[in-house]
Amino acid sequence: MIGKLLTLVIVLGTIPDHVADLANGAVMFWAGGCESCHAVANARGDDELRLGGGQVLSTPFGRFHVPNISPDPDHGIGEWTLAEFVNAMKHGVAPGGVHLYPAFPYPAYQRMRTEDIIDLKGFLDTLPPVAGRSQPNELAFPYNLRRGIGLWKLLYADGKAFGPDPAASAQVNRGAYLVAGPGHCGECHTPRNFLGGPKRDRFLAGGKGPDGKGVPNLTPAKLKSWSDGELQEFLTTGITADGDVTAEAMGEVITNTLSRITAQDLAAIIAYLRTLPALPDAPR
Repeated sequence: MIGKLLTLVIVLGTIPDHVADLANGAVMFWAGGCESCHAVANARGDDELRLGGGQVLSTPFGRFHVPNISPDPDHGIGEWTLAEFVNAMKHGVAPGGVHLYPAFPYPAYQRMRTEDIIDLKGFLDTLPPVAGRSQPNELAFPYNLRRGIGLWKLLYADGKAFGPDPAASAQVNRGAYLVAGPGHCGECHTPRNFLGGPKRDRFLAGGKGPDGKGVPNLTPAKLKSWSDGELQEFLTTGITADGDVTAEAMGEVITNTLSRITAQDLAAIIAYLRTLPALPDAPR
């Protein structure tokens, strides 16, 4: 209990006096692909902004039912204070001090600037409220015990914001921020150990995703054969230089998320990925 209270106090004491910029909140929303998980099932068009949840994430630890994050005051986050929202994003703690499972990618969101999180909350508050709660998660013992998440956080969640590299360009730092923070690319593209923690020395080197399927390597070892133009075209349309079309999870990320961010931000992401160590694919 003391640990939970301390976490809340730390966040309350560090929220800046910042008026939400709704335009930037929208940028953070689409960069983070919030609708990809939280939109109501089979959402298309305007329904992508109806964040009633209900989708299911299947992982080796069980099935997670994605929650309602619409502004609905009873079933969503409409009654959450700004401090509670920041606390969830930066520390994985829900109102009341409940640890959130890292299926919600706060290990990446903790890198976001608090001002960007405030902007995101402001944008979410403008979306339509949606009634209805998701089903409980389906997790076997011991993963159904939330106390263990606190120990997991000691290893993999430090709450620190992104620190730009003074030796890198503004463009590369922007790309690094989007990849490490709101874009949470490493949550799928970085392999994990038996505890579900990321193998940091294999950052973005691909491997097996949460659903057990292969996830591609994003380091220069794989991207060196692609030009910047080819990568930008692929990340906007999902079509490769030889006419192949990506599908399933990555296809949805491109269609729902990457196609909606600015060309400048997409170029920044590509520039950053070019700077990473060239890591070979994991042995099969």
